[in-house]
Amino acid sequence: MPSDQIVTAAASLTAIAIVAFAMLRGWQGWLTLKERELERTAGGATLSRGESARETDTGSALGAARIELSDLKERIRRLEAIASGVDL
Repeated sequence: MPSDQIVTAAASLTAIAIVAFAMLRGWQGWLTLKERELERTAGGATLSRGESARETDTGSALGAARIELSDLKERIRRLEAIASGVDL
């Protein structure tokens, strides 16, 4: 009886180790893929429509600035509402 339990435990431990190893390899592969994508966009590679990665970075920075500006405007509106005693 104890030998059956030992065999089951050993098989389960082996299965867990195999699954963990496969997941680790997948994670490392995903990280490598993301590193290559970052290197490709940061390296000044040309995109499909002919614009450079530098132009894309500027566009995303402008978009981020617009979002930040709208957030600041919303905060100002909330502060003005608090100052005037109005609940939002």
